Amino acid sequence: MRQRPEGERTMSDYSAQEMMSVTAARALRNDDVCFVGIGLPSEAANLARLTHAPGLTLIYESGTLGTQPSVLPLSIGDGELCETALTTVSVPEMFRYWLQGGRITVGFLGAAQIDRFGNINTTVVGEYGDPKVRLPGGGGAPEIATSCGEIFIVMRQSKRGFVDKIDFVTSLGHGTGAGDRERLGVTTRGPTRLMSDLCIMTSDPETKEFVVTSIHPGITAEQIVENTGWTVRFALDVEETPRPTKAELAALRDLKARTEAAHRVPQTGEAAE
Repeated sequence: MRQRPEGERTMSDYSAQEMMSVTAARALRNDDVCFVGIGLPSEAANLARLTHAPGLTLIYESGTLGTQPSVLPLSIGDGELCETALTTVSVPEMFRYWLQGGRITVGFLGAAQIDRFGNINTTVVGEYGDPKVRLPGGGGAPEIATSCGEIFIVMRQSKRGFVDKIDFVTSLGHGTGAGDRERLGVTTRGPTRLMSDLCIMTSDPETKEFVVTSIHPGITAEQIVENTGWTVRFALDVEETPRPTKAELAALRDLKARTEAAHRVPQTGEAAE
């Protein structure tokens, strides 16, 4: 039986992380062209491709177009991405022609910190010159955030990550609210959907602030408030997120099992498979 990480929220027949991955996968459409981030975004995007969106086109920052990995990549440089791609182009072509050329409908990102307007921090926690934690940095995320048609964000919900004010703006969301992107000359929609292990939030058309529109089964509004660093707004008609189906869970678990087996390091004296 799969052991769940300590502290992971669980339901009767699926974990909170599985709920989050399935919910995020459902947001993608069959005809989307998706620029995928490593980690949870990659898990969700590949799950979508293996279930309801077989026509989904996945693009990774390393230049792989239409890749169909059988296991989740460890990084954008994972050989699995290039081996299963329709083609691989140079990184400058990827960014200049495909991304900045407006050919990608959805950017799927994660974050270390996010605020109510979808601004993302993946640079530092604390003061920039003397940080408590130095994070991996932006990579291609700043360009993805401004050049993709819209942005979906997936991350676990806690007050450490969902903050009132992020410590560093790595990737632009909606700035301080409605009109900020336009004032900067950015014409894409920006963050439209935020999916966590507790709920789904969508961007308010008027204020551009994230609003809770769907709560996962077994989760209360109080739990969402307790795990959010800003004053949470709820939609007038909040839905309950549909539970993962057996088919979705089977596809996700099979994908993760293949990934674990592929990346497993044999112990001393153990024959490699």
